[in-house]
Amino acid sequence: MSKIKQLLVLLFIVLACNLSTAQNNTNSPYTLYGYGDISDNYSGEQRAMGGVAIGSRSRTSINTTNPASYNAVDSMTFMFDMGVSMLGSRFSYNGTSTSKMNANLEYITMQFPLWKNTGFSMGVLPYSFTGYNFSTTEILDTDVYPDTVTATRSFTGQGGVSQAYMGFSIRLLKHLSLGVNTYYMFGNNLNNRYLTFDNTEFSSSYQSDSIKVNSFRFRYGLQYNQLFNKKHDFTLGAFYEMKTALNATYAQSTGSIINSPTPFENVYKEFETPESFGVGLNYNYNKQFSVGLDYSLQNWADVKFMGVTDTLANRSRLALGTEFIPNPRGRKYFDRVTYRFGLNTSDSYYKINGQLPPKNFGITFGLGLPLRNSKSVLNASFEYGKIGSSTLLREDYLKFTLNAVINENWFFKRKL
Repeated sequence: MSKIKQLLVLLFIVLACNLSTAQNNTNSPYTLYGYGDISDNYSGEQRAMGGVAIGSRSRTSINTTNPASYNAVDSMTFMFDMGVSMLGSRFSYNGTSTSKMNANLEYITMQFPLWKNTGFSMGVLPYSFTGYNFSTTEILDTDVYPDTVTATRSFTGQGGVSQAYMGFSIRLLKHLSLGVNTYYMFGNNLNNRYLTFDNTEFSSSYQSDSIKVNSFRFRYGLQYNQLFNKKHDFTLGAFYEMKTALNATYAQSTGSIINSPTPFENVYKEFETPESFGVGLNYNYNKQFSVGLDYSLQNWADVKFMGVTDTLANRSRLALGTEFIPNPRGRKYFDRVTYRFGLNTSDSYYKINGQLPPKNFGITFGLGLPLRNSKSVLNASFEYGKIGSSTLLREDYLKFTLNAVINENWFFKRKL
């Protein structure tokens, strides 16, 4: 094994260990609800296309959304993809606003063939992020004290759930590919609430909740690919996940701030992940221009969270994206640069005061920059999006993702 192969394997192990412990890519109060901000697990290039991935088959990128895509990898190719992201958010409510910024190593994946017409992928991805820190203040009128009392409610949260996955796909009957991903989910969310008073005659209190996850789940995918006249390439894709009971432990502690913290009381509650499915169509012309359309649905309304099923709501997502390469075989550098654009809209999977928030919206664009004398690519994507509304809390965000896809020929014998 060459030095570059050894370096990539070592880098994968080190970064995977780092991802398993570092999980904080948001500062949004909306991550207070449910499992936090659920990640859709798109690669950098897919994000630049609005999150179009279900029907995507590429020899130069890794598509973890649909495991049926893994056998599209060239028979002699090893791919390594690492993505980092930076998120800047502006929160506005009742004429006031505040800004937050986060950056994080987000995912790491690899893909390679096992034998003819098969593909294998593995890596570490985020499942959810939790991160917030905000407070509210109110004036209490009391009959006991002549003066008013100020009460402050503070809310903090951190953590998230990661998922290590392994996936396999195989091509059958020339045009049909099937695949499966196995996920091991691990991590925890910690939510804290504090109630404090400016009058020392009142006792301040706190409540801490922790959800720790160690569980497995599966995703199944298929893709049907058809090439017409050597230039028109159509792919229809789909994926499905069953509703899965999570092996999760819920713990809660409450008490007075002035007293010593009490130990967590371990309490088991029922938690589940939703039944999910998605369909997507992708069209590629002459390996220069492609356009894709995706629709997915997560049935969160039927999911038990904290033992009940009335706190979450179904989440649908619709995405449209396109990419263009002026001349894939061109000698000039900018002939081989990929230009991407996309749109998406989605529902929130949580309720606020029993009501569904308005739909979320995102617009994306990005570039794929080939490295000279190599099949490897550096991708940059930008996304502007809106979550919530001014009557609740509006979040306007700009997310930048940078990912490098190292694409090397590993599986061949050198001729003497």
